[in-house]
Amino acid sequence: MTPPRTPFDLSGKLAVVTGARRGIGLAVAEALAAAGADIVAVSARLEADGSEVEKRVTALGRSCTALRADFADRAAVARLADTLGELDRPVDILVNNAGTIARTPAAEHTDSDWDHVLTVNLTSQFTLTREVGRRMLARGQGKVVFTASLLSFQGGINVPGYTAAKSGLAGLTRALANEWAGRGVNVNAIVPGYVATDNTQALRDDPDRCAAILDRIPAGRWAGPEDIGGTAVFLASPASDYVHGALIPVDGGWLGR
Repeated sequence: MTPPRTPFDLSGKLAVVTGARRGIGLAVAEALAAAGADIVAVSARLEADGSEVEKRVTALGRSCTALRADFADRAAVARLADTLGELDRPVDILVNNAGTIARTPAAEHTDSDWDHVLTVNLTSQFTLTREVGRRMLARGQGKVVFTASLLSFQGGINVPGYTAAKSGLAGLTRALANEWAGRGVNVNAIVPGYVATDNTQALRDDPDRCAAILDRIPAGRWAGPEDIGGTAVFLASPASDYVHGALIPVDGGWLGR
């Protein structure tokens, strides 16, 4: 007898994960593959063959298709959306994880830094989701997961562009959920806490800032990228079919302080 599928089973699903070359995106792609999904990995500098994400996904018995797209280039994002629409199977899951950060005090934050961060972290996320989401709506099913941030709720220090973009993602998550929930498409967001990735290297290298951050985290440690994967699987799976417009913290208890 074939055992029943669990609510977290992603067998037969196709998941697109942006920013999948490293960090959170790499860990999420691996977690989704472990749950049964085939992966389309997207990153600006993703190797065509032999990438770390390809190795991890194929080791789990799932397929991995590598695509390059620079999320600072709106035309490149449009081309990516076209490419995804031309695949031989529909996209079931879209994980919008691509992102960047610029750390300078607000009085020194240049227009070019502002424009770059907002384009990568917010505008391109909307463009890709609109195009992929339109096809999901036509089929009456799909899962969209954004990577938000603690700075979707807080102001942060020396990252005004990043805070504005991630706050915008929180609103976009709710706005799309309001429109799409009744049409079979779930839109939600993960809110990672302080994760040990390249984006937070400067904080971890600053003894005072690192100590202050750790002192605020009830769990007493920085997250690893792998700590985010389970929530991504939940939001991509049938287990979350009645979850819409949620921003789920994975922060070691930071927001509870």
